Amino acid sequence: MPHAHHGARTLRRPLIALAAIAFAGCATTALAQPAYPDKPVRLVTNFPAGGPLDLLGRQLAIPLQAELGQPFVVDNRPGAGGNIGADAVAKSAPDGYTVLLSIDTTFTINPHIYRSMPFAPKDLKPLMIFSSSGLTLAVNPSVPAAGLRQFADMGKTQDLSFSSAGNGSPGHIASALFSTGTGARITHVPYKGNAPAVTALIAGEVQAGILATPGLLPQIQAGKAKALAVTGSQRSPLLPQTPTVGELGLKDLEFDVLYLAMVPAATPDAVVQKLQGALAKALVQPDVKQRLVTLDMVALGETGQKAAEHLEVSKQRYGKIVKAIGLKVD
Repeated sequence: MPHAHHGARTLRRPLIALAAIAFAGCATTALAQPAYPDKPVRLVTNFPAGGPLDLLGRQLAIPLQAELGQPFVVDNRPGAGGNIGADAVAKSAPDGYTVLLSIDTTFTINPHIYRSMPFAPKDLKPLMIFSSSGLTLAVNPSVPAAGLRQFADMGKTQDLSFSSAGNGSPGHIASALFSTGTGARITHVPYKGNAPAVTALIAGEVQAGILATPGLLPQIQAGKAKALAVTGSQRSPLLPQTPTVGELGLKDLEFDVLYLAMVPAATPDAVVQKLQGALAKALVQPDVKQRLVTLDMVALGETGQKAAEHLEVSKQRYGKIVKAIGLKVD
């Protein structure tokens, strides 16, 4: 019997030795790679400060900091339809300390309209599509159409003028979808941003606009603009009484702006998962949910393959529209 006892003891020694080696190994890797994040994280937004992307970023930064224990700092890098900010992130270190907050158009529309892109789509990968937001098709109150179909019918006998926030902007693409989807003839008038496009609509410089809902809302409430439909796949949280284009039987007119985060393609999976987990928690925080409503956003929380496919489908669809209208930006 003592023999067996002795055998058990000799067996135990190598196990203890192995455990010690394994532990030492963990300790050295832990020292070599501090737990992410161990310094502030930069959230680069590629559209102007004060816009929906910037406001969403500042709101998300609060729960992200609480969850991950490091400051999340919003850094606005607007310009070239989002290309400047996206390029800065594409060329940054793939370590999770530089995250791009963007709308999908930088990836789904820009490749079709810019003669050359400063970065390759493969340089970035989606972290998460947080939310989507439709636009509102509104007309000046002087326009005699009661509904969307009646307005489209007017466009069979006359040109309908549409304002947008600029060439290649979501409203420009949505106006083109309206024209190709209904057969209405339109004249597109680009302005420098959403605010002047709304002003042009209420001043009667144009008959219509397919524009961001938060900027139109006060004018609709004041009776200075008339909402005919929203382009989102779901009704707007700000205009719950206004039908979607899909409900009106014009699903081809659907247009959702997607709000998303991207990281350099080589960012390690462990870092990506940590950020995704923190973002998923952030999206269900009451303050964030309230902010999404005020920004006219519906939460999505899509990651991985689903997010990548969503962007690819949109990119293919907008490519056809861009080609149809011959849109290019130098």
